[in-house]
Amino acid sequence: MKTIVLNCGSSSIKYQLFDMPEATVLAKGLVEKIGLSDSLITHKRNDGQKTVIEKPLKNHQEGIAIVLDLLTSKETGSVANINEIGAVGHRVVHAGEKFSGSVLITQAVIEALQECIGLAPLHNPANLEGVFAMQKVLPNVPQVGVFDTAFHQTMPEKSYLYGIPYALYEKYAIRRYGFHGTSHKYVSKKACETLGLDINKQKIITCHLGNGASIAAIDGGKSVDTSMGMTPIEGLIMGTRCGDLDVGALIHIAKVENLDFDGLNTLVNKKSGVFGVSGISSDMRDLESAAKEGNKRAALALEMYQYRVKKYIGSYAAAMGGVDLIIFTGGIGENDTLTRTKSVEGLEFMGVKVDIEKSMNTRGKEIVISTPDSKTTVMVVPTDEELMIATDTYEIVTK
Repeated sequence: MKTIVLNCGSSSIKYQLFDMPEATVLAKGLVEKIGLSDSLITHKRNDGQKTVIEKPLKNHQEGIAIVLDLLTSKETGSVANINEIGAVGHRVVHAGEKFSGSVLITQAVIEALQECIGLAPLHNPANLEGVFAMQKVLPNVPQVGVFDTAFHQTMPEKSYLYGIPYALYEKYAIRRYGFHGTSHKYVSKKACETLGLDINKQKIITCHLGNGASIAAIDGGKSVDTSMGMTPIEGLIMGTRCGDLDVGALIHIAKVENLDFDGLNTLVNKKSGVFGVSGISSDMRDLESAAKEGNKRAALALEMYQYRVKKYIGSYAAAMGGVDLIIFTGGIGENDTLTRTKSVEGLEFMGVKVDIEKSMNTRGKEIVISTPDSKTTVMVVPTDEELMIATDTYEIVTK
């Protein structure tokens, strides 16, 4: 079954076309700057052919129309015609407490996701635009929603509730939801398959480290805690997000800097993190280069990032009563050897022993980086959220 996976942002569309259940990637690409005069489409076929188109796109519907043209064209296509596409899978960021797993998209599901817009005002509207666009172009093709928050719906109340009046949770669903669920689910499952382990018997800590970053505690295949909260701001220090921050400090900053809500939102989402600390960049490669040249703030930003990752690993091991497997994934987790190695340095008391040479010389591939005598296995597992979405979509549609 030809299955297209869409990840629609506010002004972008990431897509991949799979042949399921073989999970063969036939084509993939990116539509950027939707709504601007210099919109850009980059399309890659599995044989290496690359096509770049610069064309103004008013909305997601126009962008998706171009994508479907590229997928079916004689020159650039991977299918003979549009009718070969049998299913559409969508990444949807926030499902609130509505769904604990991927679902077939119906009108009732759409209405439920619209109710969650207040929880993810920058993401859910764009995700829904993708759904509406595909409904117009392929009205009879089933669509499936795969939610960032769904995997973490197994967290117990003691993990997801905030220490605020309970009435606010009852009235507004203010609680911790967690994100990157598709990635955490994929890499934990993949690692256990590779190692021949029963995931239902493992205590796993997954570290999805990228410009946005989160850590999850997975006990018996279920998420029991995760570092991101009601929004993706909470938890680890990230590229431009502050991570954990004393609310009192935020109130004080608002007063002394005379910031309104929009100003605070910009501060914690776009001006903080390693970018805010270093004053240089949100890219770890830039910070490592600057640190080598003696930039103290760049070095400090790196140390803060690594320390926070280590602290969360330790706290989740304590929460689960141990850890059998630690997994690194995401752009930083897979490729930034220094950050990955430093994040587990000093955890020998937990039975964690890392092969430093192997860790420092491995980028972007699945590998065990712990030593043979390590009580806890440490792995690098490249994430594949699109494949996870395609798999869920295929399973739901065929059932």
